[in-house]
Amino acid sequence: MRSMPKRMLAVEAGVCLASLFWLTGGCSKPPPQAQAAAPEVQVVEVEQKDIPVYGEWIGTLDGMVNAEIKAQVTGYLLRQLYTEGSFVRKGQVLFEIDPRPFQAALDQVKGQLAQANSQLIEANAQVLRAEANQGKTQLDVNRYTPLATQKAITDQELDNAVQANLAARAEVEAAKAKVETAKAGIVAAKAAVATADLNLGFTRILSPIDGIAGLARAQIGNLVSPTGDSLTTVSTVDPIKAYFTVSEQEYLQYVRTNPTESQRQARARAIQLELVLADASVYPRKGQFFVADRDVNAQTGTIRLAGLFLNPGNILRPGHYCRVRAVTEIRKRALLVPQRAVIELQGGYQVAVVGNDNKVSIRPVKVGGRSGSMWIVEEGLNPHEKVVAEGTQMVRPNLVVSPKPLVAPLATPVK
Repeated sequence: MRSMPKRMLAVEAGVCLASLFWLTGGCSKPPPQAQAAAPEVQVVEVEQKDIPVYGEWIGTLDGMVNAEIKAQVTGYLLRQLYTEGSFVRKGQVLFEIDPRPFQAALDQVKGQLAQANSQLIEANAQVLRAEANQGKTQLDVNRYTPLATQKAITDQELDNAVQANLAARAEVEAAKAKVETAKAGIVAAKAAVATADLNLGFTRILSPIDGIAGLARAQIGNLVSPTGDSLTTVSTVDPIKAYFTVSEQEYLQYVRTNPTESQRQARARAIQLELVLADASVYPRKGQFFVADRDVNAQTGTIRLAGLFLNPGNILRPGHYCRVRAVTEIRKRALLVPQRAVIELQGGYQVAVVGNDNKVSIRPVKVGGRSGSMWIVEEGLNPHEKVVAEGTQMVRPNLVVSPKPLVAPLATPVK
């Protein structure tokens, strides 16, 4: 037999290989790809309940009393007798001015008072002498008058006696005037002594109140005076005042809700203020409303209010930044969602709602105030609907998700 051409052998081999590939499934379609799993998100139900609605305002703390300590006499500062930033008592000596010039002035006016007293004694003695002399001349007149009538003495002698008596009376009046002058000198000298003694006392600068004393603004050796700057400030900080401002509209709403003075006073007593400090911590003690300013700021349209907070231990200090908040109303059957579930977009708010078929719909909502970590939703949601709280960044409309209940984060243990 003749051998087959090489080309025919190659064709037969290709046909055999193709048949083998078909028989073993080589011609079957590739298996379909597995469908992607639905993304997992954490959801919460829209909660409905009565909740308090808080108003919150920016505020600053200030002392109940802030006493500016100033020198009342001019002199050189000799000593500082308190620890800056410490608690001081009423009447405690804070500074001392060099007392020597004031002691010298006091000694000088005391000498003038002693001199005035001696002048008064001398003037009283002159009055006694003048009155004795006038008594003698009066006796002469009394004795000469009947004698002159009987012509036992001349009229000239009687006239001389009368003139001598008049002169003696004038001396008495002059002596009495010297007494009054001496008394006036004593009054002036006593006033000078009192002033000098007061100025000497002013060299010891005392705290007028119990409170926290600030940093000293003058150094030892400085010349201080009543017209100079204050030396320090002492503040009463228990209780401490928190100043904050509310809008004119908020104030008018409060007045309309409490139209009479008695109603406003009762409401003010019932309000409990909370203090949120600069580190976002809430001060543990509640405060009470204290006073409202007399006028509304025409530039800002706000009115200044003040609340009082007990401050044992003087922890809070004047100048602290704070936020003051209080319950302004009780919202009935309010709808609540976590703040993390609300998406702010171009001034509006949205939430991702998961339906019964686990499909996501992005729904615009109208939010009201906040209650703790929750938003109050006024429009756009219904009670018990499920909204996405974790995973909002991965959802889109009509996406099928795998909803799981929101897991609260574990509390960090206190170290």
